[in-house]
Amino acid sequence: MNSARPLYLPVGVLLLAALLIVTGVATASKLTWLMEVLPVLIVVPILWATARRYPLTPLLYVLIFFHAIILIVGGMYSYAKVPLGFEVQEWLNLSRNPYDKLGHLFQGLVPALAAREVLIRGGFINGRKMLGFLVCCIALAISAFYELIEWWVAMILGQGADEFLGTQGDPWDTQSDMLCALLGAMISVFILGPWHSRQIEKL
Repeated sequence: MNSARPLYLPVGVLLLAALLIVTGVATASKLTWLMEVLPVLIVVPILWATARRYPLTPLLYVLIFFHAIILIVGGMYSYAKVPLGFEVQEWLNLSRNPYDKLGHLFQGLVPALAAREVLIRGGFINGRKMLGFLVCCIALAISAFYELIEWWVAMILGQGADEFLGTQGDPWDTQSDMLCALLGAMISVFILGPWHSRQIEKL
Protein backbone atom coordinates (compact mmCIF):
# COMPACT_ATOMS: atom_id res chain seq x y z
CA MET A 1 0.00 0.00 0.00
CA ASN A 2 1.31 3.46 -0.87
CA SER A 3 2.14 5.25 2.39
CA ALA A 4 2.00 8.75 0.87
CA ARG A 5 -1.04 10.89 1.58
CA PRO A 6 -3.13 11.54 -1.55
CA LEU A 7 -2.66 15.05 -2.95
CA TYR A 8 -6.30 16.04 -2.40
CA LEU A 9 -5.95 15.52 1.35
CA PRO A 10 -3.43 18.34 2.10
CA VAL A 11 -5.26 20.59 -0.38
CA GLY A 12 -8.55 19.96 1.44
CA VAL A 13 -6.97 20.53 4.84
CA LEU A 14 -5.45 23.85 3.72
CA LEU A 15 -8.78 25.02 2.27
CA LEU A 16 -10.60 24.14 5.49
CA ALA A 17 -7.94 25.85 7.58
CA ALA A 18 -8.27 29.02 5.50
CA LEU A 19 -12.06 28.91 5.80
CA LEU A 20 -11.81 28.43 9.56
CA ILE A 21 -9.56 31.48 9.89
CA VAL A 22 -11.77 33.69 7.72
CA THR A 23 -15.03 32.69 9.41
CA GLY A 24 -13.52 32.76 12.88
CA VAL A 25 -12.46 36.36 12.37
CA ALA A 26 -15.67 37.47 10.62
CA THR A 27 -18.28 35.78 12.81
CA ALA A 28 -20.33 37.88 15.20
CA SER A 29 -20.50 35.19 17.89
CA LYS A 30 -17.16 33.53 18.59
CA LEU A 31 -18.64 31.09 21.12
CA THR A 32 -21.35 29.85 18.75
CA TRP A 33 -18.77 29.54 15.96
CA LEU A 34 -16.45 27.52 18.18
CA MET A 35 -19.21 25.13 19.28
CA GLU A 36 -20.35 24.57 15.71
CA VAL A 37 -16.89 23.98 14.22
CA LEU A 38 -15.57 21.87 17.09
CA PRO A 39 -16.22 18.59 15.21
CA VAL A 40 -14.07 19.89 12.35
CA LEU A 41 -11.27 20.84 14.75
CA ILE A 42 -11.37 17.32 16.19
CA VAL A 43 -11.94 15.12 13.13
CA VAL A 44 -9.63 16.75 10.56
CA PRO A 45 -6.41 16.34 12.62
CA ILE A 46 -7.37 12.70 13.30
CA LEU A 47 -7.89 12.04 9.59
CA TRP A 48 -4.57 13.69 8.77
CA ALA A 49 -2.73 11.62 11.39
CA THR A 50 -4.25 8.33 10.21
CA ALA A 51 -4.16 8.95 6.45
CA ARG A 52 -1.05 6.82 5.88
CA ARG A 53 -1.89 4.02 8.28
CA TYR A 54 -5.62 3.81 7.48
CA PRO A 55 -6.51 5.80 4.35
CA LEU A 56 -10.19 6.24 3.60
CA THR A 57 -11.91 6.07 0.24
CA PRO A 58 -11.84 9.24 -1.88
CA LEU A 59 -15.65 9.39 -1.73
CA LEU A 60 -15.63 9.49 2.07
CA TYR A 61 -12.89 12.14 2.18
CA VAL A 62 -14.83 14.34 -0.25
CA LEU A 63 -18.08 14.06 1.71
CA ILE A 64 -16.27 14.82 4.96
CA PHE A 65 -14.81 17.91 3.28
CA PHE A 66 -18.25 19.19 2.24
CA HIS A 67 -19.71 18.35 5.65
CA ALA A 68 -16.94 20.41 7.26
CA ILE A 69 -17.78 23.36 4.98
CA ILE A 70 -21.45 23.10 5.99
CA LEU A 71 -20.47 23.15 9.67
CA ILE A 72 -18.08 26.07 9.27
CA VAL A 73 -20.55 28.22 7.33
CA GLY A 74 -23.28 27.34 9.83
CA GLY A 75 -20.97 28.35 12.64
CA MET A 76 -20.19 31.70 11.07
CA TYR A 77 -23.80 32.83 10.65
CA SER A 78 -25.52 30.44 13.07
CA TYR A 79 -27.64 27.99 11.09
CA ALA A 80 -30.84 30.00 11.32
CA LYS A 81 -29.20 33.02 9.62
CA VAL A 82 -27.24 31.49 6.74
CA PRO A 83 -28.04 33.60 3.63
CA LEU A 84 -28.29 30.58 1.33
CA GLY A 85 -30.90 29.12 3.66
CA PHE A 86 -33.05 32.24 3.29
CA GLU A 87 -32.85 31.88 -0.50
CA VAL A 88 -34.08 28.27 -0.27
CA GLN A 89 -36.76 29.28 2.24
CA GLU A 90 -38.15 31.86 -0.17
CA TRP A 91 -37.84 29.58 -3.20
CA LEU A 92 -39.71 26.70 -1.52
CA ASN A 93 -42.05 28.97 0.47
CA LEU A 94 -40.95 27.46 3.80
CA SER A 95 -41.75 28.78 7.27
CA ARG A 96 -38.11 28.70 8.43
CA ASN A 97 -34.51 28.74 7.24
CA PRO A 98 -33.76 25.10 6.28
CA TYR A 99 -29.95 25.28 6.23
CA ASP A 100 -29.62 23.29 9.47
CA LYS A 101 -31.50 20.40 7.83
CA LEU A 102 -28.72 20.17 5.24
CA GLY A 103 -26.28 19.86 8.13
CA HIS A 104 -28.31 17.07 9.71
CA LEU A 105 -28.63 15.29 6.37
CA PHE A 106 -24.84 15.17 6.18
CA GLN A 107 -24.73 14.26 9.87
CA GLY A 108 -26.40 11.02 8.85
CA LEU A 109 -24.78 10.57 5.45
CA VAL A 110 -21.11 10.94 6.47
CA PRO A 111 -21.11 8.84 9.69
CA ALA A 112 -23.13 6.17 7.88
CA LEU A 113 -20.60 5.98 5.07
CA ALA A 114 -17.73 5.95 7.58
CA ALA A 115 -19.39 3.15 9.55
CA ARG A 116 -20.02 1.24 6.33
CA GLU A 117 -16.37 1.52 5.38
CA VAL A 118 -15.08 0.34 8.75
CA LEU A 119 -17.52 -2.57 8.92
CA ILE A 120 -16.72 -3.78 5.39
CA ARG A 121 -12.95 -3.36 5.62
CA GLY A 122 -12.84 -5.02 9.02
CA GLY A 123 -14.91 -7.95 7.82
CA PHE A 124 -17.34 -7.48 10.69
CA ILE A 125 -20.50 -7.83 8.59
CA ASN A 126 -21.00 -10.03 5.54
CA GLY A 127 -24.71 -9.72 4.81
CA ARG A 128 -25.74 -6.70 2.74
CA LYS A 129 -29.08 -6.26 4.49
CA MET A 130 -27.59 -6.44 7.99
CA LEU A 131 -24.84 -4.04 6.91
CA GLY A 132 -27.39 -1.48 5.75
CA PHE A 133 -29.44 -1.90 8.92
CA LEU A 134 -26.46 -1.43 11.25
CA VAL A 135 -25.15 1.54 9.28
CA CYS A 136 -28.50 3.32 9.64
CA CYS A 137 -28.62 2.44 13.35
CA ILE A 138 -25.15 3.90 13.92
CA ALA A 139 -26.05 7.10 12.08
CA LEU A 140 -29.23 7.48 14.15
CA ALA A 141 -27.31 6.82 17.37
CA ILE A 142 -24.81 9.57 16.50
CA SER A 143 -27.65 11.93 15.61
CA ALA A 144 -29.44 11.19 18.90
CA PHE A 145 -26.23 11.74 20.88
CA TYR A 146 -25.73 15.11 19.16
CA GLU A 147 -29.25 16.11 20.18
CA LEU A 148 -28.31 15.20 23.76
CA ILE A 149 -25.25 17.44 23.47
CA GLU A 150 -27.49 20.30 22.31
CA TRP A 151 -29.74 19.69 25.33
CA TRP A 152 -26.76 19.73 27.73
CA VAL A 153 -25.44 22.93 26.16
CA ALA A 154 -28.87 24.53 26.49
CA MET A 155 -29.00 23.61 30.18
CA ILE A 156 -25.53 25.06 30.81
CA LEU A 157 -25.82 28.26 28.76
CA GLY A 158 -29.55 28.94 29.07
CA GLN A 159 -30.69 31.56 26.55
CA GLY A 160 -27.11 31.89 25.36
CA ALA A 161 -27.55 28.56 23.57
CA ASP A 162 -30.36 29.78 21.29
CA GLU A 163 -28.08 30.39 18.31
CA PHE A 164 -26.35 27.04 18.80
CA LEU A 165 -29.66 25.17 18.97
CA GLY A 166 -31.19 26.95 15.98
CA THR A 167 -34.66 25.52 16.56
CA GLN A 168 -36.34 28.68 15.19
CA GLY A 169 -39.37 28.03 17.40
CA ASP A 170 -40.03 24.58 15.93
CA PRO A 171 -41.26 22.20 18.68
CA TRP A 172 -40.43 19.19 16.47
CA ASP A 173 -36.93 20.33 15.54
CA THR A 174 -35.21 17.40 17.26
CA GLN A 175 -37.39 14.82 15.53
CA SER A 176 -36.98 16.41 12.08
CA ASP A 177 -33.21 16.63 12.64
CA MET A 178 -33.05 12.89 13.28
CA LEU A 179 -35.27 12.19 10.26
CA CYS A 180 -32.83 14.14 8.07
CA ALA A 181 -29.96 12.09 9.53
CA LEU A 182 -31.83 8.88 8.72
CA LEU A 183 -32.43 10.07 5.15
CA GLY A 184 -28.71 10.83 4.84
CA ALA A 185 -27.85 7.33 6.08
CA MET A 186 -30.26 5.79 3.58
CA ILE A 187 -28.59 7.76 0.77
CA SER A 188 -25.27 6.24 1.86
CA VAL A 189 -26.72 2.74 1.83
CA PHE A 190 -28.95 2.70 -1.24
CA ILE A 191 -27.49 5.35 -3.58
CA LEU A 192 -23.79 5.69 -2.75
CA GLY A 193 -23.31 2.10 -1.55
CA PRO A 194 -22.31 0.46 -4.88
CA TRP A 195 -19.90 3.28 -5.76
CA HIS A 196 -18.48 3.17 -2.24
CA SER A 197 -17.99 -0.62 -2.40
CA ARG A 198 -15.97 -0.34 -5.62
CA GLN A 199 -13.66 2.21 -4.00
CA ILE A 200 -13.20 0.02 -0.94
CA GLU A 201 -12.13 -2.88 -3.18
CA LYS A 202 -9.33 -0.71 -4.61
CA LEU A 203 -7.82 0.05 -1.19
